[in-house]
Amino acid sequence: MSSVAVLTQESFNEHRSGLRPEQIGGAPGAGPSAGEEEDALPTYKDAFPPLPEKAASPEGTQETANAWTSKIRPLKSSVITQVFHVPLEERKYKDLNQFGEGDQAKVCVDIMHKTGAHLELSLAKDQGLSIMVSGKLDAVMKARKEIVSRLQTQASATVAIPKEHHRFVIGKNGEKLQELELKTATKIQIPRPDDTSNQIKISGTKEGLEKAKHEILLISAEQDKRAVERVNIDKVYHPFLTGAYNKLVGEMMQETGARINVPPPSVNKTEIVITGEKEQVALAVTMIKKVYEEKKKNTTTIAVEVKKSQHKYVIGPKGNTLQEILEKTGVSVEIPPSDSSSETVILRGEPDRLGQALTEVYAKANSYTVSSVSAPSWLHRFIIGKKGQNLAKITQQMPKVHIEFTEGEDKITLEGPTKDVQMVQGQIEIIVTDLVNRMDFTEISVDPKFHRHLIGKGGVNINRIKELHKVSVRIPPDNEKSTVIRIEGDPQGVQEAKKELLELTTRMENERTKDLIIEQRFHRAIIGQKGEKIKEVRDKFPEVIINFPDPAQKSDIVQLRGPRNEVEKCAKFMQKIVAEMVENGFCLSVPIFKQFHRNIIGKGGSNIKKIREETSTKIDLPAENSNSEMIVITGKKANCEVARTRILAIQKELANITEIEVSIPSKLHNSLIGSKGRFVRSIMEECGGVHIHFPTEGSGIDKVTIRGPAEEVEKAKQQLLALAEEKQTKSHTAELRAKPEYHKFLIGKGGGNIRKVRDSTGARIIFPTADDQDQELITVVGTEEAVRDAQKELEELIKSLDNVVEDNMIVDPKHHRYFVARRGQVLRDLADEYGGVMVSFPRTGTQSDKVTLKGAKECVEAAKKRMLEIVEDLDAQVTIECVITQKFHRSIMGPKGSRIQQITRDHNVQIKFPEREDLQAAPPAEAPIQENGEAEAGEVKEPVDSNAPKKCDVIVISGRKERCEAAVEALKALVPVTIEVEVPFDLHRYIIGQKGSGIRKMMDEFEVNIQVPAPEQQSDKISISGLANHLDRAKEGLLDRVKELQADQEDRALRSFKLTITVDPKYHPKIIGRKGAIITTIRTEHDVNIQFPDKNDENQDQITITGYEHKAIAARDAIQAIVDELEEMISEDITLDGRVHARIIGARGKGIRKIMDEFKVDLRFPQSGAADPNLVTVTGRPELVDEAIDHLLNLEEEFMADAVENETKMAYMRPHGGSASAMDEQRGPSKGFVVREAPWTEQAPDMSSSEDFPSFGAPVAPKASPWGPKRF
Repeated sequence: MSSVAVLTQESFNEHRSGLRPEQIGGAPGAGPSAGEEEDALPTYKDAFPPLPEKAASPEGTQETANAWTSKIRPLKSSVITQVFHVPLEERKYKDLNQFGEGDQAKVCVDIMHKTGAHLELSLAKDQGLSIMVSGKLDAVMKARKEIVSRLQTQASATVAIPKEHHRFVIGKNGEKLQELELKTATKIQIPRPDDTSNQIKISGTKEGLEKAKHEILLISAEQDKRAVERVNIDKVYHPFLTGAYNKLVGEMMQETGARINVPPPSVNKTEIVITGEKEQVALAVTMIKKVYEEKKKNTTTIAVEVKKSQHKYVIGPKGNTLQEILEKTGVSVEIPPSDSSSETVILRGEPDRLGQALTEVYAKANSYTVSSVSAPSWLHRFIIGKKGQNLAKITQQMPKVHIEFTEGEDKITLEGPTKDVQMVQGQIEIIVTDLVNRMDFTEISVDPKFHRHLIGKGGVNINRIKELHKVSVRIPPDNEKSTVIRIEGDPQGVQEAKKELLELTTRMENERTKDLIIEQRFHRAIIGQKGEKIKEVRDKFPEVIINFPDPAQKSDIVQLRGPRNEVEKCAKFMQKIVAEMVENGFCLSVPIFKQFHRNIIGKGGSNIKKIREETSTKIDLPAENSNSEMIVITGKKANCEVARTRILAIQKELANITEIEVSIPSKLHNSLIGSKGRFVRSIMEECGGVHIHFPTEGSGIDKVTIRGPAEEVEKAKQQLLALAEEKQTKSHTAELRAKPEYHKFLIGKGGGNIRKVRDSTGARIIFPTADDQDQELITVVGTEEAVRDAQKELEELIKSLDNVVEDNMIVDPKHHRYFVARRGQVLRDLADEYGGVMVSFPRTGTQSDKVTLKGAKECVEAAKKRMLEIVEDLDAQVTIECVITQKFHRSIMGPKGSRIQQITRDHNVQIKFPEREDLQAAPPAEAPIQENGEAEAGEVKEPVDSNAPKKCDVIVISGRKERCEAAVEALKALVPVTIEVEVPFDLHRYIIGQKGSGIRKMMDEFEVNIQVPAPEQQSDKISISGLANHLDRAKEGLLDRVKELQADQEDRALRSFKLTITVDPKYHPKIIGRKGAIITTIRTEHDVNIQFPDKNDENQDQITITGYEHKAIAARDAIQAIVDELEEMISEDITLDGRVHARIIGARGKGIRKIMDEFKVDLRFPQSGAADPNLVTVTGRPELVDEAIDHLLNLEEEFMADAVENETKMAYMRPHGGSASAMDEQRGPSKGFVVREAPWTEQAPDMSSSEDFPSFGAPVAPKASPWGPKRF
């Protein structure tokens, strides 16, 4: 689209007025050439033509108006509209700065929701609240009641009527009361029937109170048995009867004693009700009629036209102005209803008073005026300011002026006292002019789907744009479905904000959303602890938004959104992370015998930690109380294999573990494993817990691995092969069922019962494990005949177990406690072992010795036999004491009491250790002081036997005598013994090792305690404490370690031989070699340490060699050979033209290194700034130096020819008339692109000038702008 700038005389003059004199007339004294040159330059307007002027389009205005008016829907007959006015003093919410906001707005919204009516609020000039309510009649009435109760302050009053009249006020089912409350918009509280009070409480607005009071009194008067008189008096004469402020009617009631009820002005009734005694009523009626007749005869009326908008000023707040006029002039002023379009005001009174009243009416009507200020509707909120700050400054100064902004209209309405309105109008006009001069707006169209992205999370994006460019941006809400975004503010800021928003939109249009399928188990690992890892990814791809699904959704979809290229890069990066995780997630299970788990862990976890670190794997061991033997290794496959090998190696070292492979056809593997591994598990359990490993299903490998103790492995191999042969030839399987409590009895102690069946029939019998769901299923496997025989025997056994019998036995009551102690643990063990047999002892307190057994016959017999054995043991039980010093008790118990538990099980005895002695207890009191050779009375004590054992050293053992004696021997064998070993003092620190690691390793290995004396003792004795059978191994191991250390000492002494060689320092760099290559070779080859002197050493020519004597001598000879060779070398200087040096050296020294390697010489070129830039030094053997010099001279000759040729070419390429620098001087510096009459040639504005920087609201004289005419 092209634009054409039209230059008029006015715009030219305006533009010209903004230029400096020298720009208009040219620089004085400039030569013609300078003027011509300047005339040749383009003007700023030519180079940058302005955009076309914006013209106000009447069509556009018309369209806008139509758009607004089209929203108004035609009213239907069922919908009514009423306007309610709440005076300022009765408003509940009076914060003028929050009109349309805050609690008042919330209440209105709530009323609309509750009643279904539509509310519109506006402020009157007296700051009263006008509420227009539209809707169906019942909705409007309900809304009115809510408005009165919630938006208007509540007044209260009481009215007393006879108690018997209350029910008529309530009406049938309370209908009359509800109607009255709705009609008067009040709350009426009638006392309960049991309450003696006759006071009815009314709360609501003042107007509502009057109406309600009037209606209640009418109801009461109708029911009153006293005289009631109704007088119809024209409504227009009521003000004369009541008088100003109801003074006259009050006087009448006081004088007559009758009650006179005149309907209030708001109630359109002519009937006046008088109640009281007949005489009183008659007198009151006479007085009322007299006043009425008099006023009807003497009063006249005049009608005047007063603008409808001024009627409220004549009425005044709560009608006070009308009452004031009535009191002052005695004239009644009749105002047409607010819903009437009439502007005629009628004055009624005596003729001589009408003139004064008319003056008062006009004075009141004209005390306020209405005016308007033109202002574009989009500027309204800038005029109001943030939270009404700008407007508050004006309204605080002129509180009587009401300022009204109407949405969609380009004007502001002012209402208030004439002088105040004029002042406010002037202030607002200044603000509007200023805003029009410095504000602009634009609208852009953006697809609504991008709106929320433009706004950003919590409005972060749009707020940044607003603050950066100092503009206001209105993005339509979602429910409008509008594409138009409006930007308002400083013209430059508006354009910049528009540009940025369009760029953001374009970028979002180019955005792409991609879904990555990543298993949910990896999500947590990708996110990392506290989101650290995903933060790194987001930092790497800041333009990409990464959304993970909620963990509860169980979704694998991770969403990426951002620029297409960045999303692709991020997707590849995350797929790479997942691939690494998959690779590192390989899992391997290794079966390791439970007793070796602690050795694999090592002391303080040292072993397992080392394997984890060196193999970069995760190794998980089963819990200590778990029955599982599987160690799980996770990581890369190769690393897991290495870790498994190392763990198996530890197990192999600790025990006599063998591993064999058995070849069994792969097609039989599944049948050998059995359902859920039942068959193979039964073999592993029977053969002492060996591990049998089958290859992966479908691999086709026939090799089956068996690992465990040698004897058990062989046994398992035979059983596995036998089972395989059975399966291959004539395998048969049968199943039978038996109650789980019978299984232990069927198996028998140590598997004795089931072994008999297996040996007699040749069939394999498999019982369910604790993990199996079906605990009653027993499987029999073997040949058909063997299975049939075994099934028959088992069924007979199960049948006999099902045959429940009851038997009795005699047990001495003194032994009953043993059986029922510990919550009947002994009885529970008997039931588990003997097919669930039930044993009943007599109740406590009875002296019966009869015990009842109930269960299967064989189980009862076996349980009875076992109980007799227990009773026999209890009868034969003795208690003996074993004295062992308390300090050894912990060692005897072993870790977690394991050793003592083993002795208890092995010898079937009870062992009780004494309480520990309190070493911190107070020492025994001194012997009593004797006086006259006698101790104090009552303090004589028996002598204590010094040889008697201490209580804390006595261990009590209970059981059969022979078993107790055997247990005593076993306990004494566990008492640690201490021996001393002679170890030279200077070796102690090596035995202890770094941070005690050496001595800890020995103590763990030999299961002893090794005590090394303190250094200050200088002792050669090392104490070893432990079990007698461990001491010999520990002593032998310690002495072997001593021999190793002594051999190391001797070796260190031999290795510490030192010699020095004198070498001229100038040869040191040659001996060291490039990057230490030569000296490193000598050190490695001869296994010596070679030390060159430091810079500050006195002897700079001394090189020290340390190592074995013969190796140090060999290294010295190698160095001397290099020195001899260097001494034979010579250095010669040659002259090579400096122009060829770079060619000879080559890129990154490649050329010179090639020459030095080829001729075995050293070349030194001059540094920049050297006295002779052509001097080159060649060092090496004489014959090699000559060859290298010849080669260099040949290269110089070749390169020089090329250099001369290049210089000749360059001479021809240079322009005539001198060098390039001369040409540059002649041309002069480049001026770049230059234009005339540019705005930046303007003089900078004066910051202290009030003209350039006017204060807010001050009038500013229009000033021509160098940028062309302003556009709004």
